[in-house]
Amino acid sequence: MPPVDHQRPDPDALLAQVQEQERRAERGTLRIYFGASAGVGKTYAMLSAARRMQAEGHDVLVGIVETHGRSETAALLDGLDVLPRKEIAYRDKTITEFDIDAALARKPALILVDELAHSNAPGSRHPKRWQDVQELLEAGIDVFTAVNVQHLETLNDVVGGITGIRVAETLPDTVFDQADEVVLVDIPADDLLARLSEGKVYQPQQAERASRNFFRKGNLIALRELALRRTADRIGDDVQAYRIEKSINGVWKTDSDLLVCIGPRAGCEHVIRSAAQLAVQLNAEWHAVFVETPQLQRLPAARREHILKTLKLAQDLGATTAVLSGGDIAREIVHYARSHNFSRIVLGRGHARWLWQTSHLKRIAHYAPDIDLMETGQGDNESSASHSFAERSSLTADEMPAAQKHRYWPYACAVAACGFTALLATPLLPHLDLANIVMLFLLTEVLIAVRFGRGPAVMAAFLSVAVFDFFFVPPRFSFAVSDVQYLVTFAVLLVVGLIVGQLTSGLRFQAKIAAHREGRARALYEFSRELSGALQTEQIFEITQSFIQRTFRAKAILLLPDDAARLSLPTQADGKWVDHADKSKKGSDAVALDLGIAQWAFDRATPAGMGTDTLPASIYFYLPLVAPMRTRGVLAIQPENRRWILIPEQRQQLDTFAALAAIALERVHYIEVAQDALVRMESERLRNSLLAALSHDLRTPLTSLVGLSESLTMSKPPLTSSQQELAQALHDEALRMGHLVSNLLDMARIQSGEVKLNLQWQEFEEVVGSALRASQSAIVRHEIKTRLAQDLPLVRFDAVLIERVLCNLIENAAKYTPAGSRITIAAETSGRFLEVAVYDNGPGLPTGKEDAIFEKFTRGERESATPGVGLGLAICRAIVEAHQGTIRAAHSPDGGASINFTLPLGTPPAMPDLDKDMDNRDTIRDQES
Repeated sequence: MPPVDHQRPDPDALLAQVQEQERRAERGTLRIYFGASAGVGKTYAMLSAARRMQAEGHDVLVGIVETHGRSETAALLDGLDVLPRKEIAYRDKTITEFDIDAALARKPALILVDELAHSNAPGSRHPKRWQDVQELLEAGIDVFTAVNVQHLETLNDVVGGITGIRVAETLPDTVFDQADEVVLVDIPADDLLARLSEGKVYQPQQAERASRNFFRKGNLIALRELALRRTADRIGDDVQAYRIEKSINGVWKTDSDLLVCIGPRAGCEHVIRSAAQLAVQLNAEWHAVFVETPQLQRLPAARREHILKTLKLAQDLGATTAVLSGGDIAREIVHYARSHNFSRIVLGRGHARWLWQTSHLKRIAHYAPDIDLMETGQGDNESSASHSFAERSSLTADEMPAAQKHRYWPYACAVAACGFTALLATPLLPHLDLANIVMLFLLTEVLIAVRFGRGPAVMAAFLSVAVFDFFFVPPRFSFAVSDVQYLVTFAVLLVVGLIVGQLTSGLRFQAKIAAHREGRARALYEFSRELSGALQTEQIFEITQSFIQRTFRAKAILLLPDDAARLSLPTQADGKWVDHADKSKKGSDAVALDLGIAQWAFDRATPAGMGTDTLPASIYFYLPLVAPMRTRGVLAIQPENRRWILIPEQRQQLDTFAALAAIALERVHYIEVAQDALVRMESERLRNSLLAALSHDLRTPLTSLVGLSESLTMSKPPLTSSQQELAQALHDEALRMGHLVSNLLDMARIQSGEVKLNLQWQEFEEVVGSALRASQSAIVRHEIKTRLAQDLPLVRFDAVLIERVLCNLIENAAKYTPAGSRITIAAETSGRFLEVAVYDNGPGLPTGKEDAIFEKFTRGERESATPGVGLGLAICRAIVEAHQGTIRAAHSPDGGASINFTLPLGTPPAMPDLDKDMDNRDTIRDQES
């Protein structure tokens, strides 16, 4: 078999492989025992393997294994070192979990951790068990574990649709894919049902329920197929990694994937559609490739666009597309097939143009006899006819002369160069030998080939031979040859010119392709470097638009959503337009931009407009900026040439630009969120510190002022009536200031977390009474009414704090209602909560401030003579939420304002039977007497 190019391994791939091997050498290895469902024997197989390794002298530790009451599995634990489980208290219960700290301290060579997708109890180091396993692997410990197919995240919905049961415990597929080994444990569905009926899977009652739901035969067959397919995919990745590691270029027929090759002729759509149908029938992935040679690069624009549309069709039908470059189509196809391990290649039926030409099908078969080749028909002739007509009509009347001029210009330059060489060599003929003059013509051929390519170089080769023969070979000025040896000179000059033209053309093509690739890589590097330093959204706008204009020669507009997720056009002041033309130009661009299409692309995170299936007639291409968390905007692009949108490499680069811009926008967004949160936290900390300091400093003088004012009212001899009123007013204002300072200090203590709840089972009626007595001075001019249910149970709460809540609510109602208003305190049970309401028949709450009044320093009336600093309701909310309750504002049944809060009921302790206790005491006394 002729050698195939590109046999030498990629040095970068080898370096990455060595680095990966070094990383894996420091980590432990992970082996996953994989099955379709519970009961197939995963844990049994894992324990059996562990016992064999222990017999070979390995240090084996059982971290956690769930036997589910299976005696056969439990028997395998005998003789193995079992790690004690960690006890975690959760909701008055004790839960046992895997003790990762003890496992790390013990550090065995191998540890068994069952049920990889298990969710750990609250209080554990990691929420999921697979995260525990990752930490063990990082510590260099080998791990055996087990998992079912329904626990894989990507298959969770599929399994739910099959079985009707959604599994809550899942793990990312990356954990499964990155495992060092996957062992499939599989048994037929009938055998598993037999094990279930024999009680070898679950206990009898649980097994009967399982057989009616999850363990139906159809479910088990479908789950088994999913497990087999997922294992095959995982092993396929292992095969490909091994082939890369060992630099194996031969094709291993381990899968049914297809490689479809398309060419420049009409009928390739039929090949694509046939391959798509075949891929669906085989349930296989497929790639579609086009090999661009120097000859194909010179095709008319219409035919090149037709090829790109064909590639777009393949991509829409589910194929992975690629444009390869090279001089030998068959070699490039074989290299691509071997590098991706394709065992089947699909081509359209073709024929050689000349007798000495060989079809690509035969040349591929010659290069790769181990690959299966499939040939499809080309379709009907109508497509070919319409395609030819499209080629002829692709250029307009104005474009035809320019295209012909561009086409014939290199040949005219070749003719002129040969003539100039003849003129230059004529004066030198007496001084130079003819062999040296031949070298001048040969130099001209090389220069023409380097500058203009193969076609002009071939013409220069023939023309050089003719000019040299006519003007310089005796007899001159005729094509007769006096010496037969000159025929050898002519032949060498012609052959060298043709070879140089061919080689130079190929090198120019490869250099052009390499330059394009280098340009794309450089643009991506510069773009990512610029975006990495952007700290504002405006900078991202400017960088993105500038790079797109320079890289793709296209105008770009960035559209960002508002708080309602609606896109809007950027204004001139925003500086978001790439084209810095006059205002009228921007106005025309704004008219051409369709916000409806942009909004559609944003809502569905799908490209729209030019080059897509959604409104392709638009002059803009709308590309959504999809970030990891959400879609951040839409990039509207108007290219100079519609054709480049169809080029796969251009689209991939543009998608990469969009992804980088989206990530940058998301990064800036979260920087702003973090900065705002930091400012709020710092402001809150300073405000709490100020509250605490003021409260402590004001409490002592206020206490003295209250005492002095009270002593003044009780002084001897008694004060006059006017003096008594002044002393009483001084006493009342000092008490009011004392309440304000207490609220400030309580809020500071609550914010700092110093408040500890003293929860006791108590009667709510007693707290209501004590709150009314404490608020007596504030409600002397109001009517107080209580509506407490007769059968209120004992409630577990902190009596001091709940009394403070009621006092604040009562005083707040009295403060914002006129004298004589009615304040009602109501309480009743509702479900698992005690619902309490304090409402009035006053003016009610300001519209739209039902939630805002619970914020600190927020008052019902911004400018008011009513005393207060706006902390009462904030303190109430903090206390109620600390009791696991809720508080909200509503409209009162009496037409005013109502503040409602709830407290959880719980289960009160059993009350002692007093009559029975009295009877027991009487019995004891009788016995003693």
